[in-house]
Amino acid sequence: MAGDVRLLSGRGFVVGVWRGVAVCCVVGGALLGRGVEARQDVVSGPVEPVGETELERGWRVQEVTRGLMRPWGIAWLPDGKTALVTEREGRLRVVEDGRLRMEPVEGVPEVFAVNQGGLLDLVIHPKFAENRRIYFTASTGNNRANRTVLFRAEIDEGLESLRNVEEIFRVNTDKSGSQHFGSRLLWLGDGSLLMSVGDGGNPPLRLDGEFIREKAQDVSSHLGKVLRMDEDGRSMADNPFVGEAGVDPYIFTLGHRNIQGMALHPETGAIWATEHGSRGGDELNVLVAGGNYGWPEVTYSREYFGPRITKKTTKDGMIDPEVVWTPAIAPSGLAFYTGAEFGAWRGDLLAGGLVQRQIRRVIFEDGEIVGQTTLQFEDRIRWVGMGPDGGVYFLTDEVDGGVFRIVPDEE
Repeated sequence: MAGDVRLLSGRGFVVGVWRGVAVCCVVGGALLGRGVEARQDVVSGPVEPVGETELERGWRVQEVTRGLMRPWGIAWLPDGKTALVTEREGRLRVVEDGRLRMEPVEGVPEVFAVNQGGLLDLVIHPKFAENRRIYFTASTGNNRANRTVLFRAEIDEGLESLRNVEEIFRVNTDKSGSQHFGSRLLWLGDGSLLMSVGDGGNPPLRLDGEFIREKAQDVSSHLGKVLRMDEDGRSMADNPFVGEAGVDPYIFTLGHRNIQGMALHPETGAIWATEHGSRGGDELNVLVAGGNYGWPEVTYSREYFGPRITKKTTKDGMIDPEVVWTPAIAPSGLAFYTGAEFGAWRGDLLAGGLVQRQIRRVIFEDGEIVGQTTLQFEDRIRWVGMGPDGGVYFLTDEVDGGVFRIVPDEE
């Protein structure tokens, strides 16, 4: 390890701390991750679940800034030096040249910031330099009736306040509780916007007389879906189910539990997504318009209290995942590596993990997944992605969270 490091010994592992970010390495034993299920709990199927992997070597962490309260999403502005960061508690922050501005941006609407809810993802308009528009998702309402919404606003030149704030889309199914809101945003090349929405929560939470997670298969509900819309929040005319009786026109894909990572392949334009399972069974999928990804009828997950959710891991008419992770890594944030600092990583996927405090490198050769390695941390990884300088950045989901950069270890 290199840089500002102190080592802490533990049961079979070593923790290195780079400027306050703890990084775990295995020493002569298995990684002691949080929430790891025994191997006998692994559900088998046509896709072999992946557990622990070899550790990725030759990297270290640089701190960009700290002092963020559970950051969730980040978007760089066209100058390449300034970023906007959402904090789940409901604040929008500005990072300039690696320094966190003390005062948050004014004008952010009130959000339902409880448990998994709050101010969530953030993207800028493709023509931000012309219109100053930003888009962000949030949960609104209260514990009895809440939902995921999409806001659009303009930010002033000084990055001090929002103006013309408007709710341009609201999930059509109100729910109770404070789980599974999604929600990642992703611009496609045709100018349309994808928005992931969670299934609403775990049992015993119910809606309309059934477990709310069943709404992921209900084609009239936005819960458990990826939605596609234009820049004004209207459904696209060429969405896959437009004109079908009883099917909501916003639906792009269905059968999801809780997607919190989406990325475009830099060459093919294919849409990749990571999705939370329950106890095990996290998924990496390729999203195809009109595709049904099975949840909860088809899954490698178990209930949190032990038994299988279903005996089916595959079904005709439903799309199998590319990767299944058991134990769960709780994936959040996803990006293809397109930089130059790590030549061997180019074209691979980087998937953040909350519960296992890691980033998984999913390795590709000739368009096929051939393996995985792990970058291990002590902090929850909320987001991972490419910065405007070609570097790998990540957010830590902590009370004193921050923005950090992964760089080669020169030793």
